Amino acid sequence: MTTTASPAPAQDGLSSVPALLARNATQYGLQTAYREKEFGIWQSWTWAETHDQVRAMALGFLVLGMKQGDYVAIIGRNRPALYWSMVAAQSVGAIPVPLYQDAVAEEMAYVLDHCGARFVVCGDQEQVDKVIEVQETVHCIDEILYLDKRGMRKYDHSHMNWLEDVMREGRAAQTRLEPELNTRIAALGWDSTCVMLYTSGTTGKPKGVVLSNRNIIITSKNSSEFDKLRPGDEILAYLPMAWVGDFIFAIGQAYWTGFCVNCPESAQTMMTDLREIGPTYYFAPPRIFETMLTTVMIRMEDASPLKRRLFHHFMDFARDTGPKLLDGKPVSMMARLKYALGNFLVYGPLKDTLGLRRIRVAYTAGEAIGPEIFDFYRALGINLKQLYGQTEASVFITQQPDGEVRSDTVGVPSPGVEVRIADNGEVFYRSPGTFESYYKNAESTASTKDSDGWVATGDAGFFEEGTGHLRIIDRAKDVGKMADGAMFAPKYVENKLKFFPNILETVVFGNGRDRCVAFINIDLSAVGSWAERNNIAYSSYQELAGLKRVLDTIQAHVEQVNESVAQDKFLSGCQIHRFLVLHKELDADDGEMTRTRKVRRRIVEEKYADLIDALYSDKDGIYTETEVTYEDGRKGVLKATLEIRNAKVFGATADQVAAE
Repeated sequence: MTTTASPAPAQDGLSSVPALLARNATQYGLQTAYREKEFGIWQSWTWAETHDQVRAMALGFLVLGMKQGDYVAIIGRNRPALYWSMVAAQSVGAIPVPLYQDAVAEEMAYVLDHCGARFVVCGDQEQVDKVIEVQETVHCIDEILYLDKRGMRKYDHSHMNWLEDVMREGRAAQTRLEPELNTRIAALGWDSTCVMLYTSGTTGKPKGVVLSNRNIIITSKNSSEFDKLRPGDEILAYLPMAWVGDFIFAIGQAYWTGFCVNCPESAQTMMTDLREIGPTYYFAPPRIFETMLTTVMIRMEDASPLKRRLFHHFMDFARDTGPKLLDGKPVSMMARLKYALGNFLVYGPLKDTLGLRRIRVAYTAGEAIGPEIFDFYRALGINLKQLYGQTEASVFITQQPDGEVRSDTVGVPSPGVEVRIADNGEVFYRSPGTFESYYKNAESTASTKDSDGWVATGDAGFFEEGTGHLRIIDRAKDVGKMADGAMFAPKYVENKLKFFPNILETVVFGNGRDRCVAFINIDLSAVGSWAERNNIAYSSYQELAGLKRVLDTIQAHVEQVNESVAQDKFLSGCQIHRFLVLHKELDADDGEMTRTRKVRRRIVEEKYADLIDALYSDKDGIYTETEVTYEDGRKGVLKATLEIRNAKVFGATADQVAAE
């Protein structure tokens, strides 16, 4: 089946991000383009000031000898100057390559070497140190630029420059170099490379996804118009700059629409900064929404009995009424009045606490969100929707239109996108946002994108009859069969488990097996808060995860999910028979997750093969030793004896177990 959305026309004269910036400097010159919080104070730049800063930086890059086609790596937290460095690089015909700031030196070395970066723009001393470390094996880097000069005084500056000094040199050379800069900007067009973003590398080495101005600008235009984004909107830019979503929201849509990009002071102050800004347009992966909900539930446990009763009473009522009001469906006057009272007493204060009071449009994507979590935010009156996308699509493949929002679909094809389902259930798409190629990887490009522009997503899904909404089942490679032929879709069960505040992450196994088993990570903040309230002492994550009362609670959650899964005739075989709570959190530094917090299943299966074997045996415990990476890069070994629990199963599956 194929579903097609009509393509959007291009707009003359706006075929590059620097061209959009020049338009915004003229059209929205006095409106705020960027804010950054530093030392507790918000600083602002208008579009006119942003244009001046980017021009000065681009001229400075010319002074340093940056050439057309050079690759410029950008590493650091979200800061206006780092966003400007990407646009300045584009202005001189170079190609920005943002990297994950929490990447270890080894991961960073691969990307820097693969793209052949001549210039690296670093946020601070930490990132500079990692770049200097990798220069022992990566020899393409000519210049290191840094934004924050703290701690940099005693470094060798023969090939290292403070970004502010580069901009000063650019301004001093304006008369001499401005004609060259104007020539390079004028040479940019639809087919010029806008950015190169590396995939998260769930199954192997990250691939460099080459995205053109056409990909970014037309996708930004179409998606902005879909949700009626406008210059007065505000976003909080806090997600990794190396992620395609951040690039689309904080550069693509921001430059197309002219709205304001706000950069928090740090990851630690993000929630405080979110409340201060009160964005109108917001994106977060499911993990963020899960964490917010966990915080809410922890606070409610500490609240007075009256507040807890009010919260649960009005939230139970809102789960039905809130989504109806959002979607413009009929609601009785009495229900409206009660919801207004609930908004005054519960929903409004809660949205203020979360920083979501002014939200007009909110999205989640990256992986499926638990329906209970999704419904919770919709009940509050927050217009939370789902989208489905990929780096290779410049994010958008499908979106949920207002009035057609549900937790079990990812919407209809985005404007300009065609979607079809192959005979084996795999989802394919083509669109103006379809990537140009994988850098230096013609073989992977050919296997992913065919000659007609259709891209294989690697996900399994189907279109609903009647609504035209796409439903994603799981990663095509993860969907399998149980030994009895029943469907195995691990994400379906994992997302149900992660609804519980006590559960941070879970990995379900069962492909080709007679039953499903699971690894579970507890949420340290939620379970730790519970332990403190109950005067239970613990000294580490490992000790807390092994407590009998914690295991009893997790077992109750697993059995509750099993009862829910048993109601689905297609997936009832995915109930969890046995589980264990891991002695450590799955960690990107240990290679168990990507930098975007996606589980690397194959690596987890290989690394913890002994634990999986124990789950499929009759053992009630297993001793294990695991290599871990500490924050300072040192390696260590974690030793533990893990308890294995049996979980109750329901329905036909339970009858089969009894028969055995």
